Amino acid sequence: MDYLTLFQYALVLILPAAYLARRYYLSGSPAPIPTTAPVDEKPTKSIMQAPRDDLAPPKDDPFTLAQLKEFDGSDPSKPIYVSIKGTVFDVSSKADVYGLGRSYNIFAGKDGSKGLGMSSLKEEHAVPDYSDLNDADRKVLDDWHAFFTKRYNIVGRVTDLPVSAVKTEAEAEASPSL
Repeated sequence: MDYLTLFQYALVLILPAAYLARRYYLSGSPAPIPTTAPVDEKPTKSIMQAPRDDLAPPKDDPFTLAQLKEFDGSDPSKPIYVSIKGTVFDVSSKADVYGLGRSYNIFAGKDGSKGLGMSSLKEEHAVPDYSDLNDADRKVLDDWHAFFTKRYNIVGRVTDLPVSAVKTEAEAEASPSL
């Protein structure tokens, strides 16, 4: 056997073994993620608004669904309101998102709980009755409600929600948490 053939056999045996050994030793936990950005790196800007600590105390002013329509962003002299599960939030600070012609204007001036739970921007889904949402969509809706509660002033509550949506809320409050 010549040296070239011997060398080829050695490569065929050593390379897979080296590959497997490398995978074995590197398969542990990945390198830790640094908790602070390096000094020369700029932090990335999040599109999500951070929770606020300067919110006004929640108000309990009554709104009908018809009254809520007046706050849809079409009149620049009025605030923009969004209702989730009957809680009315003032989202005027994010007119670039909820204002007339903007991406989430579909929820302005109404209670669009079902659409938020479904993560849908379809007009037919932006309705207050979310009684037919599955558990996963209800969790999404609850997450949206919590998100808004931490970022926008609560200015009131909707008094004429569909009976099924009100019943759903009452059932949720009556059932024990796990």
